[in-house]
Amino acid sequence: MMRTTVAIIGAGPAGLLLARLLDVAGVDSVVLESRDRAYVERRQRAGILEQGTADALRAAGAGDRMDREGLPHTGIELRYDRRRHRVDFPSLTGGRSVLVYAQTEVCKDLIALRLRTGGPLLFGAEALAVEETGTQRPRVRYRHQGRERVIECAYVAGCDGFWGVSRKAVPPALSRTYERTYPFAWLGVLADVPPSHDELVYARHDRGFALLSQRSPTVSRLYLQVPEHTDAAEWSETDVWDELERRTETDDGWRLKRGPITAASVTPMRSYVHEPMRHGRLFLAGDAAHIVPPTGAKGLNLAVGDVVTLARALVAHHATGDPAGLDAYSATCLRRVWQAERFSYAMTAMLHRHPDATPFDDRLQLARLDRIATTRSAEADLAEAYTGLSVD
Repeated sequence: MMRTTVAIIGAGPAGLLLARLLDVAGVDSVVLESRDRAYVERRQRAGILEQGTADALRAAGAGDRMDREGLPHTGIELRYDRRRHRVDFPSLTGGRSVLVYAQTEVCKDLIALRLRTGGPLLFGAEALAVEETGTQRPRVRYRHQGRERVIECAYVAGCDGFWGVSRKAVPPALSRTYERTYPFAWLGVLADVPPSHDELVYARHDRGFALLSQRSPTVSRLYLQVPEHTDAAEWSETDVWDELERRTETDDGWRLKRGPITAASVTPMRSYVHEPMRHGRLFLAGDAAHIVPPTGAKGLNLAVGDVVTLARALVAHHATGDPAGLDAYSATCLRRVWQAERFSYAMTAMLHRHPDATPFDDRLQLARLDRIATTRSAEADLAEAYTGLSVD
């Protein structure tokens, strides 16, 4: 049997950052990850880091490559009715901005740090169950290298995503879930072509939403709203580029750059919150506790906010025995989570076309966009939420 202070399930950005923050504070942990290292370091996920997320990575010693290779963004562009409006973040938020740096790269940096410091990080270790969370010594059962094993610990951090085992350890009688599914999805593609615009472009069109994003000066990340259950293989490269051009066209002669598409996938859209985010000595973080539609760029950033809050509470309790931070963990995180859910839902509703939309619905979307483009308070509300919600 292995023993540690904190058993962390999941080596995504949440679990890896939590392990790093604990390591810096002298608190030992073990990280379990069901996939192999190659899979973790290549899976495509979010790419927008809020100001607070970037600052947290720097403080953890994981910001060097991010600062060299990340792309600072001081705004986004909204497109609708063939018009363009730029939202300038620093002037609306007191100087805040965001950074484009892919989640895959965050994971690579944190994995390298973990391996360098020697903390246990077990790939191919499938968590089977979280047990005894109401006691002083909870346990995690897992399978590694063909054998079933056990970790005994003081705390368990469930950073294992929506389909992981951690949330199942919360008794159903104590769980409350809130969910909304959407009748559309995102077709996302990676393309070997320089970005067509130097900032992200969010486009509302009668044919559906489109997003022009990027991963580097030579790689673009692009999205189209498609019907739910769409198969990415149904779309040819020409179809993708033609539809992106239609949905992002403007009256000022702007043109979309085209290039070879190297990857394509479909992402379903869901809003989900599980309450509470703590049961006994089990703490849920990231997608294990909440999902947001990607329109607001909040998923990765919410996960970072969770583990920064959790690390602070664990370190305080470990050092002084003060349980205040741990007792407040769920309520503290949920205040931020629900604000992120609000923002992500509002962005999704404003920019996506519902299959049953009426002309009245269409005009309401345009009115919302006009409000942002013409009213500083509405524009500032978007900028403040986009660049980062407080982790406290």
